[in-house]
Amino acid sequence: MAISFKGLDRRMRRSTCLAMTSACLLAGFPNGIRAAEPPPPSAILQELRSFREWGSVLGVAAHPDDENTLLIAYLARGRNYRTAHLSVTRGDGGQNVLGPELGAELGVARTQELLAARRLDGGRQFFTRAIDFGYSKDYRETLNIWDEQAIVSDIVRVIRSFRPDVVIARSSLQPGGHGHHTASAVLALEAFKVAGDPKAFPEQLDKLTPWQPKRFFVNSRGGGTNAGIVQMEIDGDDPVSGMSFNELAGRSRAMHKTQGFDNFRGFGSGGGARTESFQLLAGEPVTNDILDGVDTTWARVPGGAEIGKLADEIIAQFNPHNPVASVPALLKLRSQLAALTTTDPVAIEKNAQLDRILQACLGLSVETTIPQAEVVPGETLKMRHTAMVSSAVPVRWLAVRYPVIKDEVKQTIELRANQASTRDASEKLPANTPLTQPYWLREEGTPGRYRVDDPTLIGRPENPPVFPVEQVFEVGGQTLVVPDEPVQVTADAANGEVRRRLDVIPPVALSFGSEVALFPPGTSHPVEVEITAFRTGTAGMLQLDVPAGWKAAPAKQAFRLAAVGERARLKFTVTAPPRSAAAKIIASAEIGGLRYSNERVEIRYSHIPSQLLQPPATIKAVSLDLATRGHKIGYLPGAGDTVDDSLKQMGYAVTTLTDADLTPEKLHGFDTVVIGVRAFNVRTNLAAHLPGLFAYVEAGGTVIAQYNRPDNSRTLKLAPYDLHLSQERVTDENAAVTFLAPDHPALNTPNKITNADFAGWVQERGIYYPNQWDERFTPILACSDPGETPLKGGLLVAQYGKGYYVYTDLVFFRELPAGVPGAYRLFANLVSLGK
Repeated sequence: MAISFKGLDRRMRRSTCLAMTSACLLAGFPNGIRAAEPPPPSAILQELRSFREWGSVLGVAAHPDDENTLLIAYLARGRNYRTAHLSVTRGDGGQNVLGPELGAELGVARTQELLAARRLDGGRQFFTRAIDFGYSKDYRETLNIWDEQAIVSDIVRVIRSFRPDVVIARSSLQPGGHGHHTASAVLALEAFKVAGDPKAFPEQLDKLTPWQPKRFFVNSRGGGTNAGIVQMEIDGDDPVSGMSFNELAGRSRAMHKTQGFDNFRGFGSGGGARTESFQLLAGEPVTNDILDGVDTTWARVPGGAEIGKLADEIIAQFNPHNPVASVPALLKLRSQLAALTTTDPVAIEKNAQLDRILQACLGLSVETTIPQAEVVPGETLKMRHTAMVSSAVPVRWLAVRYPVIKDEVKQTIELRANQASTRDASEKLPANTPLTQPYWLREEGTPGRYRVDDPTLIGRPENPPVFPVEQVFEVGGQTLVVPDEPVQVTADAANGEVRRRLDVIPPVALSFGSEVALFPPGTSHPVEVEITAFRTGTAGMLQLDVPAGWKAAPAKQAFRLAAVGERARLKFTVTAPPRSAAAKIIASAEIGGLRYSNERVEIRYSHIPSQLLQPPATIKAVSLDLATRGHKIGYLPGAGDTVDDSLKQMGYAVTTLTDADLTPEKLHGFDTVVIGVRAFNVRTNLAAHLPGLFAYVEAGGTVIAQYNRPDNSRTLKLAPYDLHLSQERVTDENAAVTFLAPDHPALNTPNKITNADFAGWVQERGIYYPNQWDERFTPILACSDPGETPLKGGLLVAQYGKGYYVYTDLVFFRELPAGVPGAYRLFANLVSLGK
């Protein structure tokens, strides 16, 4: 879960690495985690078959979890095709069943979940710049928000770089369902049609060349009889792991744990053959197979037929008990490949693949370790380079190169079998090295699209190495360059050794402690900034940057932190303007003539590598008229939200509850109990304690239950009266709102709610609306998406005994952290019911 210095103790979890399957050990370590174990012979043989094969397939879908993991696994492992998946978004707009990450942070976690899935099923992963902005009912709305031509250009860029023979959309082009799904197929088809046209997106052609795939399909499961449909039967076992493709696909899909798929075994461990259907929408006619008429051999490269023949011979003669016996033939093949005069990007890619195969057969392992993973720009990197070969083939270690600083250290070392050789080096990290931040989050984008200033990064799943290393060897008179990067190696009780990539950090991290600060108009409040030292002897000046109309005093404050981990809390007095207004306040620290304004957020889950985000340290200051009643609130957490922090900003004393606290005796004294989002979906013991919660309401308490999903609730009893959920939602955050009970206290006490309070909402109005409820519930308001029947279940209030029970699927968990004034005023009214 995310760790920021906002509530550090509450969010801390131990970081562990994903245990990788052996089949991914030759895949170039796409996420920077390097396995210490050599690949097994079955993985080497699989890579040889992949080297020989030239078929390439690119799948396209809208979100993480939309991909067809069975198809990916079969094409990559069963047919040995170059197989990739393009997720148009990173899943930023979804919900999270594991922790509090939402928005961009959730997108980072789901990016890593997709990479974890690809390490299992053998595919490669790409993305566009599109943002998942939540559920969309109209694909045309999606195209407009994403910027249709910008995302088409991204898909074209991926097609031109990966060069697939066929492109397969996961969703239909027919409107209906999630607009993102339809839009992903529409955009993929547009990109397919123009990727081979040199007049389309010519700015890409300085580094890429046009590429026209042969066909475009839409993939669906099951049979089909329409013209242009071909079917593929998928059965059999993965040659590396030995598990069935069905089971492998299920394990891959189970990596989407933030979406609750951690126990997913959807395809089963067996289950027999499955049929996948492909509807041809564009390109050359097809009869029997998606790659009909595609030359999938080396013969498609001028002079490549001999390469294919040599590869066939190596595969036929490969001895799994003695992989090193293939080294002479591999060196011959490598020499032949180097003699080819081709600029084909796939051939160049296969050159690197052959190098990894040679390295694996030699038993050559390399690693660069550093004592700490976090380095400040300008500091010295102390590196230990280690190389070891397990075979008796003569290998000479010639040099270590550092491309970023254009330096090379030459020293010849004769490697001896099963004996580690090391080189110690110290190199300065350039002072202008950017701080670690996912490349798509470095600049502020639009609501629908990330801003990426370096076009060469577009499509990549994550950042390239901060400080790449190249290890140079000589084998059989040929030069072998092995890519490497510095990692910190630590021990973990549950997962053994954990490897973490190099991160670039500032000497301090700043935090406001909350996302929003509330001010009555014209008033002054203290705003506290916490500074945490990540280097000893750090001193400087801290200031707040406020927009016009707001004031902060003093202008600057000095700080001095002696030790790493030491913290200081400095208070500023912020004065709001005399009218309702919202402002973004930024904290910055000046140290040694350089200015830093970075918060620190760590995302730590055991199934993905830990991720460090360093966004600007900001707080949203909101000046608004807000009245509250009551004082003490009990908060029962659900799947993860920060509504409890928002309640504190409203002036309430908030106590975190457990299921066992849901008794009338323990709840006595609380003015209101608020239940976190999806609590009925994720809390295993909540149902058993509901009678105590309902008794608290009956005695005069107030309960506010936030949204839950209808499809995996652990109990059908969501309230003291009957209440049934649906999949309905209102996705238009600007949808007009009708007051159904204008005189109800929820709309009048202590704040008078008007239509103006529903202005400025973000992403959506509400999700998973109740569609049936007991007549004792009063529906408070109604709204709908354009052209649809108004939904009345967004806010339901019932008197139960002396108290009130509220069920709401309005997305307060998004609106309150976003500082939406009307959401605060309405939520204050709900908390104040009966007071």
